[in-house]
Amino acid sequence: MYDPKSLKAEEFIDHGEVMETLAWAEQNKTDAGLIGRVLEKARASSGLNHREAALLLDCALPDKNEEILALARQIKLDFYGNRIVMFAPLYLSNYCVNGCVYCPYHRTNKTISRKKLTQEDIVREVTALQDMGHKRLALEAGEHPKMNPLEYILESIGTIYSIKHANGAIRRVNVNIAATTVEDYRRLRDAGIGTYILFQETYHRASYGQLHPTGPKHDYAWHTEAMDRAMAGGLDDVGLGVLFGLEFHRYELAAVLMHAEHLEAVHGVGPHTISVPRLRRADDVDPDAFQHGIDDDTFAKLVAVIRLAVPYTGLIVSTRENQACREKVLALGVSQISGGSRTSVGGYLEKEPEDDNSAQFEVSDTRTLDEVVNWLMRLGYLPSFCTACYREGRTGDRFMSLCKAKQIQNCCHPNAIITLKEYLEDYATPETRKLGEDLIAREMGNIPKEKIRTLVTSYLSDIHDGARDFRI
Repeated sequence: MYDPKSLKAEEFIDHGEVMETLAWAEQNKTDAGLIGRVLEKARASSGLNHREAALLLDCALPDKNEEILALARQIKLDFYGNRIVMFAPLYLSNYCVNGCVYCPYHRTNKTISRKKLTQEDIVREVTALQDMGHKRLALEAGEHPKMNPLEYILESIGTIYSIKHANGAIRRVNVNIAATTVEDYRRLRDAGIGTYILFQETYHRASYGQLHPTGPKHDYAWHTEAMDRAMAGGLDDVGLGVLFGLEFHRYELAAVLMHAEHLEAVHGVGPHTISVPRLRRADDVDPDAFQHGIDDDTFAKLVAVIRLAVPYTGLIVSTRENQACREKVLALGVSQISGGSRTSVGGYLEKEPEDDNSAQFEVSDTRTLDEVVNWLMRLGYLPSFCTACYREGRTGDRFMSLCKAKQIQNCCHPNAIITLKEYLEDYATPETRKLGEDLIAREMGNIPKEKIRTLVTSYLSDIHDGARDFRI
């Protein structure tokens, strides 16, 4: 029986409820009246439950599908404006004891180059990332108790935060590592991480077992219940994710939203982010060997429906997607993207060996960060490097209360302007700088003059470090 308040994975991700949801959505996918009522609920920006979202995903009425996409665009603007948050992944190690069949890190892969960064390597990698202009990182590492113990992760976080190069500094470190204990989550909290991210990969329990045949990750309940332990350990910003292509996307949509409902019911705050990666080619991994891939149009509709279901949650799309696909989903709900990413261990160093195959997946969008920032501004978006909320304690329910009230832009919009100004002065090419200065002038023109000084003063209070007396 589905029980969102239960702490047991088999109850808050109830297979029977998912299957009943999919059958109900299939049965009603041409019911214009019912779909219209669900869209009216979505228009109120209060979110949708997993059944309502499944119905919209299945909707077979062309006019209603156009309405779904249009409403997703509007809700994206209402909650996030034109801001797009920038980040980069940093891969610490690809040593792993798990047997995940979709990941080249799996322990039986004999062809991948196994690597682990030393603290000195991390200094060089982070310096390179700072020289690009990045302020926010997502740490990635395989699960290996001897090669990648939590002590190594914590030391690496400390190293990253300690690096001050020119005007650069990493102001926020998100962490994507294996499920662990409440005590270990407390240690991550005490290290000052931002969001704890853990991809479920698939919520389908039978498929999960087949896809994770060996290793600690094989334990479905331990993995699925990790966010509850993280929140018990004081990490109130958590990020969910599904690897689309492993299982039927309709199943995964219903289940990830059930997980979001569970977090809201038990902890009073839903996921800070949801990531929507699609399976990509990598060493020892052929995506064509998996039968549940989805095309770009289906992917775009999936993003739009998630935006309607959880309007307060950030949606992340990485460089797994190409430029055209990213452009489409930016308008439909995505609020965070990576830029200039490398998915290999040590990939940000100036020169990589041509035969290096330590990457977790092939990158589809290979543009530099400056090219991505330039592109975003040409599309009318405001690239943001802001991390002020996390230092000021606007996390968890404090962040969500502002976001649900559509007030978070009062903090985020001016901070986005000033962090973009930082980027333009310190890192941008002349063309990007000129484009950005024009964008900032337009953005500032939309803010009442009497509010500008208050907003800038608020930003300087938030930022604590590195801010300069900009004339904007």
